[in-house]
Amino acid sequence: MPAYDADAVAALADQQVSWRDKALPPGFWGRTVKDVLADSPRLSQLPTPLMTLSAPGLRHNVDTLATWCTRHGVELAPHGKTTMAPALWAMQLDAGAWAITLANAFQLGVARAYGVQRVLIANAVISPLQLRWIADELAADPSFEVSVWADSVRTVEIMEAARSAYVGPDARPLDVLVEVGGTGGRTGARDAETALAVGQAIADASTLRLAGVAGYEGAIGHGVDEANLEEVRAYLRDLASVHHRLRPLYDAGVVPVVSAGGSQYFEQVAKVLAAEAGEGARVVLRSGAYISHDDGLYRRVSPLGEHPRTDGEQLVAAMHGWIRITSQPEPGLAIFDAGRRDFPFDQDWPEPQLIRPRSADGQVLPATDMKVTNLNDQHGFLHFGDVPVVVGDELRVGLSHPCTAFDKWGLIPVIDDADAADPVVVDLVRTFF
Repeated sequence: MPAYDADAVAALADQQVSWRDKALPPGFWGRTVKDVLADSPRLSQLPTPLMTLSAPGLRHNVDTLATWCTRHGVELAPHGKTTMAPALWAMQLDAGAWAITLANAFQLGVARAYGVQRVLIANAVISPLQLRWIADELAADPSFEVSVWADSVRTVEIMEAARSAYVGPDARPLDVLVEVGGTGGRTGARDAETALAVGQAIADASTLRLAGVAGYEGAIGHGVDEANLEEVRAYLRDLASVHHRLRPLYDAGVVPVVSAGGSQYFEQVAKVLAAEAGEGARVVLRSGAYISHDDGLYRRVSPLGEHPRTDGEQLVAAMHGWIRITSQPEPGLAIFDAGRRDFPFDQDWPEPQLIRPRSADGQVLPATDMKVTNLNDQHGFLHFGDVPVVVGDELRVGLSHPCTAFDKWGLIPVIDDADAADPVVVDLVRTFF
């Protein structure tokens, strides 16, 4: 069975673009994505502010982590909430991803609209309406697989009550992973005894099936020095211990999932948990931000970032912002046309990188001695030194934190070369937030 509906993904190219798509100018409105791309538009034909993706960068990152996972004996279920882009999910699945991870039932609805066949929901689902809809999806498509998380007996009781009142005794069970947390973390059972009680409650439920354990080590670690890495490893050892103690409760024939691994500590997950694959479990990473990487947070902390902590090629920044200087109200200060509604700001300010050509010679200039110091809703503040900018200049900026970048753009141009004077737009990626 295909991992997703290729026809539905391909049909995205038949959708018309319109005034709803702030990445495209009025001259493109009313045309389909396919028709727009047929003309090989250039970056210079698009308005600012703008966020773009790099086609070679995306390809490099997807292939790099797929190769790394194979080498280290783990599976990958990339977190789709990073991009919410079915076309990018398809790219990841085509590269061998075992599943797509999502965060809630709305996101699952997007996945089902594009035929994604295996989904991990890295969260508890306790809404009776959502549980009934998931039950209907399981009944309608025997090849569809989904699992959810639970970190308390109460959560299990709510799921069982909602499902047992709705589905018959022959209905497919809902797979549930016991979520293991840690002190100072987010959700997740805070001790082994609680986790074991949750596992027992799932095993005892008539409409649920115990399918493994999961957790998020990114909520435990707060840095990449050795002390923090050991804290992460200790948490992962606790996760593995819960899995070992739950083994008698797994149904015969079930391959239990042992899942952790965001984009910051995936090498630690493989180091501690990969051995579980040799003992009958499926070890699954859920890294999501790697597909675009960035020029801030993940450049600093990724195991394949600027200071690699594991083998393999380094990831590259595959998302960039483009801004235009609109005012120079004071010496050394320029105001540009992008703000918090355009670019992420929760981790780092955008990073000035280059100035697009000012003249016919096509020379791209480095944006040296420049710094973004603030963002308003629709304006940004750029301080500059010896290399001046003038009103009308267009700059490329690096962005930090993909998870708060993609959600600001419903349609994202993909370009062939972010370093070129006037890149060609080779794709338009639709997101669903």
